[in-house]
Amino acid sequence: MSRSDRLTIPALGYGAANVGNLFRELNDDEALAVLNAAWDSGVRYYDTAPHYGLGLSERRLGAFLQTKPRDEYVLSTKVGRLLRPNPDHEGGLDTANDFHVPDDLQRVWDFSADGIRTSLDESRERLGIERIDLVYLHDPERHDLDLAIAEALPALERLRADGEVTAIGIGSMQSDALAAAVRAADLDLVMVAGRYTLLEQPAAEEVLPACRERGTGIVAASVFNSGLLASSEPRRDGRYEYGQLPDELWERVVRIARICADHHVPLPAAAVQFPLQSDVVTSVVVGGSRPEQLRQNAQFAAVDIPAALWEELASEGLIP
Repeated sequence: MSRSDRLTIPALGYGAANVGNLFRELNDDEALAVLNAAWDSGVRYYDTAPHYGLGLSERRLGAFLQTKPRDEYVLSTKVGRLLRPNPDHEGGLDTANDFHVPDDLQRVWDFSADGIRTSLDESRERLGIERIDLVYLHDPERHDLDLAIAEALPALERLRADGEVTAIGIGSMQSDALAAAVRAADLDLVMVAGRYTLLEQPAAEEVLPACRERGTGIVAASVFNSGLLASSEPRRDGRYEYGQLPDELWERVVRIARICADHHVPLPAAAVQFPLQSDVVTSVVVGGSRPEQLRQNAQFAAVDIPAALWEELASEGLIP
């Protein structure tokens, strides 16, 4: 439940960047199989964005959800980047942004009230779904956080007041941006990407207290830390965000994995369930590009984890 009680968010969600061809190309049938696996595993919260595959994620997710009863799922997308024709397109791909799609469109930042409303309308069109439950301002600090607070967040508040959406928030990987936005506006939820995970919890310092004080809920994303925590036996050469894994974090991963093994708990199950131990975290959103990953994630969310595991991790200084 969001702290304002405006919107109930299921505890497990699917982040649909992968069906926008994040990191590798999926054909339409492969993408549909992933979405079917999510639905069949009980997932009823779906998050997407224009950024994901230059609209491909929204189109594929919308086509899938149009076949489902509208009252049975929660849908969120993001605003702040408009998709416009790319005058420099010469047949290339959007791999600079990690999406394997033609770069015939470009992302154009627009935090104005008109831009926010236009973004929502264009997402509705791509999705083919009129009712979007929740809208996040996407990565505002990558453009202009001050402008986001001055213009974009009030525009989102107006959209909610006008009944265009049920709930509003921001999504970011930066704790200071998340905390600043929570203090500046009446947000229902914030999507915290990679900053409150089993491996690292910088959001615990500022973001969680601000959310608790303001009555704002948290959706935790990137809980596997770029895949590092997706296996019970982590790999030293695993991807970490945009570069190599620092030695300090690798040592931390090894310690966490050992404690999980001692308690006979799969490391990915602890990773999925850790954020939900907080009173302000309402949901965990995980991605996946293969049906078996979606089925496995649902199983991880259902694993019975003993309180002793969390107690040992805390006593070792690995979680708050």
